[in-house]
Amino acid sequence: MTVLAPNGEAAVVLPDNVLFEGGAGETIRRRLLNNFDFHTLLRLPTGIFYKQGVKANVLFFDKKPPSEEAATKELWIYDLRTNQRFTLKERPMVRADLDDFVACYRSGGRIKREETDKCRRFPLAALLARDKVNLDIFWLKDHALDDPDLLPSPDEAAAEVVESLETALEHFRNVAKALGERMT
Repeated sequence: MTVLAPNGEAAVVLPDNVLFEGGAGETIRRRLLNNFDFHTLLRLPTGIFYKQGVKANVLFFDKKPPSEEAATKELWIYDLRTNQRFTLKERPMVRADLDDFVACYRSGGRIKREETDKCRRFPLAALLARDKVNLDIFWLKDHALDDPDLLPSPDEAAAEVVESLETALEHFRNVAKALGERMT
């Protein structure tokens, strides 16, 4: 973010936890919304950029000159995650899987964007009102919960459980450390 030239454009891939964790994650989200025009968030399924079980997002933002007003006016979120299943071998993601996102994104014409079932607009005030500015926003019903054929493979599910447990363990370690520091 700091090396981006004024009026520069960027797309950054980040793991899912950056969208909802407190602390540094919340600080980054607030900074993105206030100092940059954070205009688009692409939610990707597990295993696309990171190991299986880790969900990723692509954040699209432009650097704006310093101002008293927040640079972001609204954030468009495109959900390519819900009801999508990609694997490295049986069903790898291909360019055609991004065609609907590209059509919704309308490079160079955000004013003309329209909401669809997979693409929604969220005003800045609504984002800032969320607890810890949590940007892990979803609205689509996950049909994988009803259709066993859409469920992830056992190794993907296990990887997700391991990732969640590792994150929880790290949080517990931080709490224990903070408590230990208060006791001394």
